[in-house]
Amino acid sequence: MERQGSVISHQRAWSAILENGRYLADDNTILMLSLAVEMGRPLLLEGPSGSGKTALAEALARGLVQPLVRLSCYEGLGASEALYDWNYHAQWASLTQNGSSNPFADEFLLPRPLLQAVQEPRSILLIDEVDRADEAFEALLLEYLSEFQISIPERGTVKAEHPPITLLTSNRQRALSDALRRRCLYLFVDWPNHQREETIVEFHVPDINTQVRRALVQTVHILRSWGLLKPPGLSETIDWARATALRGVTDWERSWVEKTLGLVIKDALDLERVQERIDELVVDPNT
Repeated sequence: MERQGSVISHQRAWSAILENGRYLADDNTILMLSLAVEMGRPLLLEGPSGSGKTALAEALARGLVQPLVRLSCYEGLGASEALYDWNYHAQWASLTQNGSSNPFADEFLLPRPLLQAVQEPRSILLIDEVDRADEAFEALLLEYLSEFQISIPERGTVKAEHPPITLLTSNRQRALSDALRRRCLYLFVDWPNHQREETIVEFHVPDINTQVRRALVQTVHILRSWGLLKPPGLSETIDWARATALRGVTDWERSWVEKTLGLVIKDALDLERVQERIDELVVDPNT
């Protein structure tokens, strides 16, 4: 019983940290996040776009009051953008003015996000949408993910004194390598069920009408079931709820839904499809 009580207390402490960062996490998320931090292991967050993966890292930084270093991934991302680079113009200028100058001194080194995380005490590194980068980029990450260090041929190895809290996100646009996955703990972040999404909306928008909140969340879940190109994420649900509360809406009516679709639908083709079926979105939350 004593051990069980300690686990519960531990969960509550991490839950409070995330709530201070304005993030309402379920027990499994809290458990895997806390284990990753305490074991000094990166945590790979995988799931549909908009399910709250990036927001978790941002909330953790706010809750712990620690600096967040962000690396947004894209196709063609390389070492000079992710690890480090050299100020070649300053190196050349220094060499021409003083031939004995060391061209690889600290003043010429340009830290990029991974090196920044290694050098910054108590930092949190977010490697966002790693699945958008090339497979070759994953190889550049392996040394950092394994040892929390960066090898610089001209300088040697720079190793973090304490492992930075490291979160990677993936929207499953492509399969990630086994080598990367083995170096991380893993958490699949799916869409919340209806009840949990209502709780999240209430947490962020406490002044929204209860019946309207229930109908709004049900409408979002219907939209996600329609196979849209860009289904609404949690941030869109919260935006819709905030706008609804701001206007004091007390009835979930067709006119309001139709006029405010731009809060949750962000693609022209999706908008056309939804407008054709708008009546299906005005539902009775009690059914």
